[in-house]
Amino acid sequence: MRVARGRGAMLHWRQDGDPSGPAVVFANSLGTDLRLWDGVVDLLPPHLRLIRYDKRGHGLSSCPPGPYSIDDLAQDTLDLLDHAQVDSCVFVGLSIGGMIAQSLAARVPERITGLVLSNTAAKMGEAAMWQERIAMIEAQGIAALSDPILERWFAPAFLRQDAHLPWRHMLERTPKAGYIACCQAIAGTDLSATTRGLPQPALGIAGSLDGASPPDLVEATLDLITDARFTLIEDTGHLPCVEAPEAYAGALLDFLKELGHVD
Repeated sequence: MRVARGRGAMLHWRQDGDPSGPAVVFANSLGTDLRLWDGVVDLLPPHLRLIRYDKRGHGLSSCPPGPYSIDDLAQDTLDLLDHAQVDSCVFVGLSIGGMIAQSLAARVPERITGLVLSNTAAKMGEAAMWQERIAMIEAQGIAALSDPILERWFAPAFLRQDAHLPWRHMLERTPKAGYIACCQAIAGTDLSATTRGLPQPALGIAGSLDGASPPDLVEATLDLITDARFTLIEDTGHLPCVEAPEAYAGALLDFLKELGHVD
């Protein structure tokens, strides 16, 4: 088990593939941990250096007192990159992970050579909506909101399968304080100004049935970036890397080929 001690948090992280290969770093969504990427990582070439981590307040990482900001989460990630001696990488971020990706790409453009912005946006929802969710979780716990959250995460066909149950358990076992503090980070963030004109090539990925970040929201964020392209994965929700790992890995591989990371 690997732990990176940063200035604001201790992050649990994992490395797969070739430690000397081109680095691809993955940041996961609200209410999930680094296992979100299991199905995709298994399909990627072994010469890549594949790094994923639990953001603060999630998984096996520490849970400092909130509220958090996207800047805090981006700094944690930058501390991890320093710890792992990653000078440059392609950064794959889903949902809040995509907001972290945008923040890093603006802050340290020389270290982020390509962006995959998955099921995310420069601004995700209105502050009032997030405050309502926070109040409900404070009063009733995360489990009280599991059903509507899972309906945004997954297509109806996937929800009818037992395969969705581990994701329900992962969500419900997320530390309440960490979940709320990350909700506060999203509520207080609009990255439109800094995402506009980012120099890195970018791939946007959306699920056609995503109830959290619909495809048009993802596309609107990609429109801010000069060198960007968009991929829609049909019949998937907010976590297409779980529902359709082959399609997701295929889109990622095509992008990595364009960047010269894969032959």
